[in-house]
Amino acid sequence: MQVQPPFLLLFTLFNAVVFGFEAVNQARDFVLTIQSVVIVDKSGNGNFQTVQAAIDSVPPNNNHWIKIQINPGVYKEKVTIPLEKPFIYLEGADSSNTVITFDDHQQTDTSATFTSRPPNIIVRGITFENSFNLREAPELFSCDDGTYITQAIAARIYGDKSAFFNCGFKGYQDTLWDVQGRHFFSHCYIEGAIDFIFGSGQSVYEDCMINVNVASLPQVYQGYITAQSRQSAADPSGFVFKECTIKGSGKALLGRAYGPFSRVIFKDAIMGSVVAPEGWYAWHFKGKEENFMYVEENCTGPGASTSMRVPWAKTLDASHLTGFSVESFINQDGWIPTVL
Repeated sequence: MQVQPPFLLLFTLFNAVVFGFEAVNQARDFVLTIQSVVIVDKSGNGNFQTVQAAIDSVPPNNNHWIKIQINPGVYKEKVTIPLEKPFIYLEGADSSNTVITFDDHQQTDTSATFTSRPPNIIVRGITFENSFNLREAPELFSCDDGTYITQAIAARIYGDKSAFFNCGFKGYQDTLWDVQGRHFFSHCYIEGAIDFIFGSGQSVYEDCMINVNVASLPQVYQGYITAQSRQSAADPSGFVFKECTIKGSGKALLGRAYGPFSRVIFKDAIMGSVVAPEGWYAWHFKGKEENFMYVEENCTGPGASTSMRVPWAKTLDASHLTGFSVESFINQDGWIPTVL
């Protein structure tokens, strides 16, 4: 990698302070700087009134960070960052007052309120919501099959090196589709009931609040927090939950196998009584339980007792757990911003 001149390095560091994240990353062959700032304000006091219009303004194949600042408000729209538009930094005012919401529910692969496809995406202080199953009177509606819920995704994340800080994800079934690639979720709020964190992402969830809302509808359901779909022993994907808190209503398993080598690790978690005693479910892969890696390490709280867990839940020694730290599992090349 070419060595930066001193004046360029100082300029880069200055940008890091101004825009809130580290601009020097030795693993990259480009300088991380903010090229421009675009303001979204639904009242018309910015450059654009919708988030999608701001994203549309980013040039294709952009290779410099562009910050899209979203002022407080509820933005009812479906938002997509297309594959050809990496290096976008979405920043809301706060996840409690910057909300992107929609209610599509026709099918899993089209219902997402927010879709991010390219690599190198940073998001901070925004709540993404699919409101379809979160209505005030759910007994007044039903799906085509007579049930009260269906897949209605709040966010789906495809791109490698995608980081979310202080964000919210709200839905009921399939809230967060962690599709593929390395992802980092820090201090996020994730709400749902059935498979509401699912996919083949290689992801770490650090200090997140996981809220199970399985008891919020009139029918009785078994909740499932995760549905991880690792396909082989060589597949690098998996979900690691570090120092997260699980709370909510009803009962939910920590996960069910959405793939034959499903991998989910909870470390230093606080588990409320909402966690069902058996913990895990083999689902369509009964008889292949030896291939799963379902681990709970140093967890506390009324739902953390392992005395009634399924017999095929695993334990890992300290040396193996080290391989699932943020640095070892997803940040080998130092792409995660250290200051936000």
